[in-house]
Amino acid sequence: MTETPVATVSESAASPDSGKTKPEKKEDSFPVFLLKLVLFVAVFRSFFLAPFYIPSESMLPRLLVGDYLLLAKWPYGYSRQSLPFGVPLLPESRIFASQPERGDVVVFKAPPSNDEDWIKRVIGLPGDTVQMKSGVLWLNGEPVPKVRVADFEAAVSPNTRCYSPEFQARLANGTDVCRYPQYRETLPGGRSYTILDFGPRENDDTDPVIVPEGRVFLMGDNRDNSADSRVPFDRNGLGGPVPQDNLLGRALVMMFSTDGGAEWLKPWTWFSAARWNRLGGGF
Repeated sequence: MTETPVATVSESAASPDSGKTKPEKKEDSFPVFLLKLVLFVAVFRSFFLAPFYIPSESMLPRLLVGDYLLLAKWPYGYSRQSLPFGVPLLPESRIFASQPERGDVVVFKAPPSNDEDWIKRVIGLPGDTVQMKSGVLWLNGEPVPKVRVADFEAAVSPNTRCYSPEFQARLANGTDVCRYPQYRETLPGGRSYTILDFGPRENDDTDPVIVPEGRVFLMGDNRDNSADSRVPFDRNGLGGPVPQDNLLGRALVMMFSTDGGAEWLKPWTWFSAARWNRLGGGF
C-alpha cells in the first residue's frame, strides 16, 4: 500500500503577511540629531558637570589664568542661575539646597548684575563674623592660623604676568618667574590651603561683618589682588556676603591648563603650551 504524499505549505506562504516587507526604521535627520545633542549637553551642563575657564589671578596660587576646571553642579542644589541664560524653568531660590562648607572653592553669579561667573573660596557661613586685621583673617573673634611657607613661583608666559616688578625673578636656568610670598591658612575644622600676601595693602584691615542667613562670605586666595566680599560694589567688588542662591557649583578637578602660547597655525604649540603638570588636581 502506497502512502499518498501530503502537500506542505511553507510557513511563509501560509502567513497572512506573505509578500509584505517590514517597514524600515526611520532614522533621525541630522537637524533632529543636532537638536537632541544640544539638549543633552544643555541638561548635562546645567545639572551635572560644566567646564569653567580661569580668567584672572584672584585665586593664585591654586588657580592660574588659562586653567580649565570641571565644576560639579549638584552639591548646592539648583536655581534659575543654574540654567543657560537664566532660562526661567527653575525658581529663583534653590531646590535640593545644601549649604557649602568653609574652604569650598565655588563658582557663582557675581552681584549686583548677576551677569558674570566668578570663582572664590568660601570663608564665612551664616552667623559667622568675618574681619581682616593687619592681613590676618579673623573668624568669630579668633585669628585663623597663617604660617609662612616657601615662595610661590609661576613661570612668566602670555597668560602670566607679574603683579609688579618687585616680584619678578629669574631662575638659574634662565626662566623668568613671578615669585610671591606664600602662606598656609587653616580654617576652623581643619580645612587648609595656601594664599598669597604681598604685604600691607588696602584690604588688609576691614570692619567686622556678620554673615546673614542664606549668604556666604567669599574671598580670593590672592588676598591683595582679589575683588571679593571685602570690597564694595563701587570698587568692583562683591559688596559683602553673596546670596547662596547665586552659587552655581563647586570646583571639582583640573581638566586642562595652557600658558597661552599656542598658535592655531603651529599645531606643535598646542602641546608645548599645555601645562601638563597641573592636570588632574582636585580641590
